[in-house]
Amino acid sequence: MSRARPALLLAGGLVALALSVSVTVTVGPAAITPAEVWASLGARLGIGESPLTPIQDGIVWDLRMPRTLIAAVCGAGLALCGAVMQSLLRNPLADPFVLGVSSGASTGAVAVIVLGWGAGVVSLSAGAFAGALLSFGMVMLLSHSLGGSMDRVVLSGVAAMQLFSALTSFTVLLSADAETTQGVLFWLLGSFSNVGWADVVLCAGVLAVVMAVCLSHTTTLDAFAFGEEAAASLGVRVARARVVLLTATALLTAALVSSVGAVGFVGLILPHATRMLTGAMHARLLPVAAVIGAVFLVWVDTLARTALDPQEIPVGVVTSLVGVPAFIAVLYRSRGKS
Repeated sequence: MSRARPALLLAGGLVALALSVSVTVTVGPAAITPAEVWASLGARLGIGESPLTPIQDGIVWDLRMPRTLIAAVCGAGLALCGAVMQSLLRNPLADPFVLGVSSGASTGAVAVIVLGWGAGVVSLSAGAFAGALLSFGMVMLLSHSLGGSMDRVVLSGVAAMQLFSALTSFTVLLSADAETTQGVLFWLLGSFSNVGWADVVLCAGVLAVVMAVCLSHTTTLDAFAFGEEAAASLGVRVARARVVLLTATALLTAALVSSVGAVGFVGLILPHATRMLTGAMHARLLPVAAVIGAVFLVWVDTLARTALDPQEIPVGVVTSLVGVPAFIAVLYRSRGKS
């Protein structure tokens, strides 16, 4: 594949992302046009005057814009994590949700919220990060003890996902009042309704760091496609690369889950869709997958908050409705491989 096509895909994806953000931020009960949003942005940068009233300006910049941007960051981050995990584990079914990382992060975050172990965004992210690492460590230990094959990794992930989901439910039911329980359970299904600029800054910062780490390991990820022994023969420090990349993806997953809850299947679907466009070379795959993931989740969130207006559908419900058929399709494509 020539270099021009991935470059064009990335450029087109970035344009589509900018247009998507401009359009979706105007969707809602208050009638606001994309031109007014751009004019308001110019006013905030000292160019001209805002055409919006103070109330409209608050709706755009305090409610809709943080929500839209966190959806873009979340989509990009989950797609990136899925692509890296699938390559490292040589498993087409790997993603943070299926391998239990999201469930572990949810348990850690809920422990902080319900049991009061700390306060603020940083403490919440720390709890989610600890839960993500604990869950993934359990998956790796269990799958290795069972032989380390592809199907054992997935089955170990399913076991971890069920265990940490049960621990989360037990923690909520045991320690929270009815109002807190309802709010936490909605958050666990994935919700962008309560995010603010602090969440956007935190998640975007973590995404930038993890993206840089992953892009600096693209040749390593390409080598893993031939197996660990082949990668080692090519000079790759296998154990170190695995620890660095899996820790980075766990950190990003933890940050995202601590802000928006568990949004499943994005990391499973989009890397496969992107590979059909860019091929398997990770220098092309990772940035394009991130941009496609951002565009995808921006529109999914718009659908989730408007389809049954004024009632809101959890984002994780919508992604699961799309992701389950895709998961089944990947299972059929990967049958016979281990």
